[in-house]
Amino acid sequence: MGTSAILEVNQLRKSFDGLLAVYDISFQVRAGQVKTIIGPNGAGKTTVFNLVSGFLPPTAGEVKFKGKSLKGLKPDAVARMGLSRTFQIVRLFNDLTVLENVMVGYHRRAPASIWECALGPAKTKHVESIIKERALDRLEFVGLGDRARDYPASLPFGQQRMLELARALAGEPELLLLDEPAAGLNDVERQKLGDLLLNIREKGGTILLVEHNMDLVMSVSDEILVVNYGQKLAEGTPEQIQRQEEVIAAYLGEAG
Repeated sequence: MGTSAILEVNQLRKSFDGLLAVYDISFQVRAGQVKTIIGPNGAGKTTVFNLVSGFLPPTAGEVKFKGKSLKGLKPDAVARMGLSRTFQIVRLFNDLTVLENVMVGYHRRAPASIWECALGPAKTKHVESIIKERALDRLEFVGLGDRARDYPASLPFGQQRMLELARALAGEPELLLLDEPAAGLNDVERQKLGDLLLNIREKGGTILLVEHNMDLVMSVSDEILVVNYGQKLAEGTPEQIQRQEEVIAAYLGEAG
């Protein structure tokens, strides 16, 4: 696992009509690690995700990716820099096939520009062929290779989650942000998800995760950041977090 910080969050703050949702949170994500943000409902976890990925502007503080500030960047610009994310609620294009949903994820990594494609149909077909092949590879990776021609609505919920993960991976992100990917999954599906996350890390991927399922969190995380009432409560390895009394009182104890 690398030691350099690919993501730096410094004194991040977000207020909504005077109410502080995130208050002076700072943390780093190192290249090649899985870092997980946990905390009670309403603790500010998804708000942090939205600030990092450009869906919300911070009230104060700064987010840097590979040493470059993300200040003022919209989500599409953040994605082009190498960050890709999923959402609590599955967001798929139901009028596109499973394969086409993943192909959409390759838009920022396409091996030719729109101007090159305009040069002629042969160039366009070549680019589409490459993207299709790579999209099929991502579907195979998440176990959906045999559902490529189907439509998302025909997939069970767990497979829709896997499809969203495949699409997020399509852009070959340097940092993958996953917002509660295990929500709604059964035990078997959660185990498969955990295996996929570890596989991504083993291949050199970096993941920032928001998750409630503590079995998954403890099995895949290199480090855990605990937030409560919009503030950082604790940070450390899974073993360190499980021993901290304030974390147990605020969160882990509630999970039984």
